Amino acid sequence: MKKVIIVDDEASGRKLIREYMSDFPELVLIAEVNNGVDAVKTINEFKPNLVFLDVQMPGMNGFEVLAHLEELPQIIFSTAYDQYALKAFEVHALDYLLKPYTRERFQRALKRLNTENDNHVLPLAENIMHSQAKYPERIIVQSGKKYITIATKSIQRIEAWGDYSRLHTGDQTYISNFRISQLEEKINPDTFLRIHRSSIINIHSIKEINKLPGGYDVVLINKDIVNVSRSYIENLRKLMF
Repeated sequence: MKKVIIVDDEASGRKLIREYMSDFPELVLIAEVNNGVDAVKTINEFKPNLVFLDVQMPGMNGFEVLAHLEELPQIIFSTAYDQYALKAFEVHALDYLLKPYTRERFQRALKRLNTENDNHVLPLAENIMHSQAKYPERIIVQSGKKYITIATKSIQRIEAWGDYSRLHTGDQTYISNFRISQLEEKINPDTFLRIHRSSIINIHSIKEINKLPGGYDVVLINKDIVNVSRSYIENLRKLMF
């Protein structure tokens, strides 16, 4: 049995795959999603063996989805756009189904599933890792019951929150599943500065710095005031000329 997720923003595309999958009882459909953000959340949650993946979708495209996955399943692209075929095979996708495709073409793609092993996943992961910027320009965060993408540069302050972190933008607060020390390793140190055990700030969001008897307070453009602890004061002084 192989667990399958279908990712396609068009209902007709998802319906066609369901129809053709009926010829393969070993394939079990566990979820369908219609956008890139939900695709990342669903794939990371259910860990499927196979994903039918569209390329052009709301939120993020298929290649961006792959870059945000914790584990990489086998991928068959299903899309109406032929210009991405070369890139799909560069990331070691099993096949590239160009819409509209026939049942026979679908069956040929599934034959590759039965002959390929999971050794393709490692080069797929390596290829995606090397093709991504060192520090992400957009990240996926939780907003209520949904997951959305936000621009990293919009984050003004990161606050430790138990085993999690809170990301503060100009007018919103989002929850990250990572600890603040983990986030510190993932974001650009030229932009984000650790000034306290529980605080990281975006240096572009600094409005002013107040000198106190025992140290400094940083005032951000959203009027948040963040204390600079003694153990991190040298980080701030490096910006002072």
